[in-house]
Amino acid sequence: MKRRLLLLAAVPALAGMVWIIGNLRRPYRAYSGNLILVIEPGSHALEVAQLLASRGVLAHRLPFLLVHLHGRARHHRLKAGEYLFDRPLNPIDVYRKLIRGDVYLHAVVIPEGSDRFDIARIVEQQLGISPDDFLSSTEQNSLIRDIDPGALNLEGYLYPDTYRFPRTAGPAVVVTAMLGRFRRVLELRLPPELARSPERLRATITLASLVEKETPDPAERPVIAGVFARRLERNMPLECDPTVIYANRLVRRSISRSSGPITRSELAADSPYNTYLHAGLPPGPICSPGLVSIRAALNPTPGQSLYFVSNNRGGHVFANTLREHQRNVTRYRREVAALRRPPAGNNEGADQPGSTSHPSARPSGRQGHRPSRSNSGQEEETAHP
Repeated sequence: MKRRLLLLAAVPALAGMVWIIGNLRRPYRAYSGNLILVIEPGSHALEVAQLLASRGVLAHRLPFLLVHLHGRARHHRLKAGEYLFDRPLNPIDVYRKLIRGDVYLHAVVIPEGSDRFDIARIVEQQLGISPDDFLSSTEQNSLIRDIDPGALNLEGYLYPDTYRFPRTAGPAVVVTAMLGRFRRVLELRLPPELARSPERLRATITLASLVEKETPDPAERPVIAGVFARRLERNMPLECDPTVIYANRLVRRSISRSSGPITRSELAADSPYNTYLHAGLPPGPICSPGLVSIRAALNPTPGQSLYFVSNNRGGHVFANTLREHQRNVTRYRREVAALRRPPAGNNEGADQPGSTSHPSARPSGRQGHRPSRSNSGQEEETAHP
């Protein structure tokens, strides 16, 4: 009798074990497409199992909980975070994913020519990071004291690239990753003597940042670097519009892009970044230049040109003399006026702003709206050099 009772008890226990073992190894998926789940910090295993089962990642909670119970004895813990599920998984693989902390990484694209304020806007949108917190992190110049002890902040050293971060990444994680990428580029893709001279490094990155902002055309960047280099040699003001825009941005500390032309008050603002008022390079970079612009700053194209103006097709026309440049500016303005003129019999949009001197969109948002001596010519004869 006892043997029969034991046998009767063993049958369901054995069946249960077979069922558990079978489920442990059986992939399951009851959701469509990709599924992202957030495991909140402090969540208990039962809550996690319930979430996974309710969203179709697990068929049953029990196999997962048994694996977790076994793992606890080995001091394994479920890690909070955002997880992507995109294929059938068995309970063991789901558990391993959570104890490894194999969280979903968001692609964050930082375009070339982005400044700290642009990056703050991007990481707020992509990762929910406070812009103020991010900007505060970019003012910790001690992080680059070894390569540029005189840097005012991290502007220019946050390398533009595509990064992958978990949703929980804070500003320090983002800044550290971007600085690490810059250091790697400096070590592997730029001349070794650049890293040994902080002054030359800052001057190179600063010049590269101006070049980056002035043209979207990689082929033009060494040519524009050459124009700036010759103006620096002759102690001529660079009169680079993007430096004025950046100076204004430092005052406003706004992550939104400005629109509209540069104002006379902005041109007259006495900022060390205003290259209309101060000869030489600004005290530091105005954005994060890409590798092409950095190499252009290191190897500017030789020549005689000292001026350039937009050709209204995404590039520029260069001139050696002010007289030649003024003719180019007159042609540029005539073309802009033609672009602004509405078709015959159609007054719609007649009061809308016309084309800028840099038609290609750049991160500054207002680049080149006002012609300048170095890139577009003067609006008033009395301002000629």
